[in-house]
Amino acid sequence: MAKIGAKVKLKKRSWFTMFIIIILGFGLVIARLFWLQVIQSEELKQRASDQQLRDSSVSAKRGSIYDKNGNMLVQSVTVWDVVLAPAEFKKASDEKRRLVADGLAQILGLDSDEIFEDSHNDKSYYVLLKKKIESEERDKVLAFIDKIYKEEKISGVIQLQEKYKRYYTHKNFAGVILGFVGDDNQGLGGGLEVEYDEELKGNAGRVVIAQDAWNNPLPYQYEQKIDATDGYNLVLTIDENIQGIMEKYVRETIKEFKVANRGCAVMMNVKTGAILGLACEESYDPSEPFKIQSAEKIKELDALPENEQDAAYGKAQEEQWRNKAVSDTYVPGSVFKMITASAVLSESKVKTDEKTFICDGSWVPYEGAGSIPCWDYSGHGLQTIGEALCNSCNPAFMQMGTLLGREKFYDYFTAFGFAEKTGIDLPGESSSIFFHQEGEPANMGLMDLAVASFGQNFKITPIQMITACSAIANGGKLMKPYIVSQITDSNGNVVKYTEPTVRRQAVSKNVASQICSMLETNAKSGGATNGYVAGYRIGGKTGTSQKIVDEQGNLTKDYIASFCGIAPCDDPEIALLCYFDTPDPEINYYGSAVAGPCFRNIMTEVLPYLGIEKVYSDEEISLLDSTVGTYDGMDVEAAKKAVEKDGLKAEVVGKGKQVIAQNPSAYSSIPKGGTVVLYTDTESQTQKVTVPDFSNCSVSDVNYLAAQNNLNVCIVGSSISEAQTYAKSQDIIAGTQVAPYTVVTVVFNQDNSIM
Repeated sequence: MAKIGAKVKLKKRSWFTMFIIIILGFGLVIARLFWLQVIQSEELKQRASDQQLRDSSVSAKRGSIYDKNGNMLVQSVTVWDVVLAPAEFKKASDEKRRLVADGLAQILGLDSDEIFEDSHNDKSYYVLLKKKIESEERDKVLAFIDKIYKEEKISGVIQLQEKYKRYYTHKNFAGVILGFVGDDNQGLGGGLEVEYDEELKGNAGRVVIAQDAWNNPLPYQYEQKIDATDGYNLVLTIDENIQGIMEKYVRETIKEFKVANRGCAVMMNVKTGAILGLACEESYDPSEPFKIQSAEKIKELDALPENEQDAAYGKAQEEQWRNKAVSDTYVPGSVFKMITASAVLSESKVKTDEKTFICDGSWVPYEGAGSIPCWDYSGHGLQTIGEALCNSCNPAFMQMGTLLGREKFYDYFTAFGFAEKTGIDLPGESSSIFFHQEGEPANMGLMDLAVASFGQNFKITPIQMITACSAIANGGKLMKPYIVSQITDSNGNVVKYTEPTVRRQAVSKNVASQICSMLETNAKSGGATNGYVAGYRIGGKTGTSQKIVDEQGNLTKDYIASFCGIAPCDDPEIALLCYFDTPDPEINYYGSAVAGPCFRNIMTEVLPYLGIEKVYSDEEISLLDSTVGTYDGMDVEAAKKAVEKDGLKAEVVGKGKQVIAQNPSAYSSIPKGGTVVLYTDTESQTQKVTVPDFSNCSVSDVNYLAAQNNLNVCIVGSSISEAQTYAKSQDIIAGTQVAPYTVVTVVFNQDNSIM
């Protein structure tokens, strides 16, 4: 019985052990299945998909950028990435791999050994050999692909993937406006490529190809393709021609006056806020954005120790990418006086016809303060508000500041948009810096008020200043500046249109009109005559400000020269600010001498281009040029009558009876009453006269010297009012031997010392 009981117990234990083993075994299997099918389900699906599918991206074509007239400024052109697919070699011999490597290396300028090594990576379908090759190289690659297939039956190992590359229509053009793009098609550089990156970049497509267990592609029907969506296009307010004119003269001014910290010019349509041109020089070429444009800067950087050069080059690149008109703040100086004058008139503190302000060469703003001098130490005497503006008289404007008081001054500072960003559609816009605490006039002391009234010791951006000036030109309406007028799709349909936005009424239309009239007088006969253009009703104000060196308002010996003006004053259409940061004081640093001629040169070309008609005064009509006719071949008497009919004088040289040559030549422009030489024999044509040096002469002295030396002169610049003007340059160098009555163009500027 004992044996039977032991056997039963053993049997029970065996069954129990088997049961436990079965339970544990199935439990582990079930647990493993649960883990794989539930916990790791998504991961395993993804891994299976990765093994079964090959996914590649299809680049989207980035949108184009056009100027206001539809001229292409930026577009994306097709380029190709060259890709090696080593897995397609399968069991190819090293001889064939070397053949491919050598051929590609020769076409693409790459290392053959490296390509040969890459060809042995048999599990890879993607080895990037070279990015963004253009059509010439692409055609050679295609020819090579065709050759190795016909001769060696090698196929599929070389692939060309379509990509896009940014192409800029002009070199060194509008860099800070446009910006540039990186290798991944993302906007860089602080321009429109960054600001409108989402609109421009489009959406990439995909190609999904099914493959078998050996990574071989399955038939075409298993392929899925999602097309890329092209980016939107931008249509700008910028006019390509105006932009080019502005860049040209800003560059010339920087070179002439050795401006240390770049310069800029901004032109705005005063009625809409549209920016017609924005030139920041020395800038960069968007097609070569990492290249330093300034040769002097490159020399300076290369002279640094090697361990410092990389950081210095990076800083220099960031500086040239920076949009000085939007991102930099500066002390506006006397240009700001148009704002102070507007505020005083708006508050009815003075009348335009009353001589309210006294200047004896300096002014003590409040009891116990030190005196602040006027630029004219002899003083301007008793003045109206208009005369004070034309004289750019600091004491008069300090008196205006006292009449306003701190609270009211800040109210108008705010009304003209200086206490806030303009909201222009460009990245990196800076805020103004207004004394100790921005936006709190209670922290503005009496001395702060005194110097602020003539535009000193606070900082604004150039875009804020041109916007405020445009408000004066636009009947007091402060507009929001903008640079993109439309966004369109790839079919040209308008997706978004920018409506002009009035931010507020800064001053009344009547006050704005009065200030416009004062600015016009200033350009005709005041301190802004260097910006005057004959035949156009120009209004303007100069600015010469000292730069602030620290938060306490201490000043450096460096200056900013600027000129801000409008045209035409009877119905303003455009405003222009020219601004130069730190011109060489050894040459000149006054706004009238540095920025004024730049303003004039730009306006001289832009106003006719915009179709604004000239309206000459009687005095200007008397100075207008005449066009020389064709007198060659005429009898002497007939030629003399023809010359007189053209409003010119004739001087006959030689003993012949027929005109065989003339000077100036036909269709030349010379001043009314100028002289035309009629040559009647060959011997007489050998006569020469010497061009004198007209430098620093007055208008009357230039005319006298020209008459004495038998020359015609064409007067350009500040010539309507002789007071405080001087001859700055001439187009024919002094001492040159020329034919009698050759036309010499003499450029006049206002006296250097006017602020």
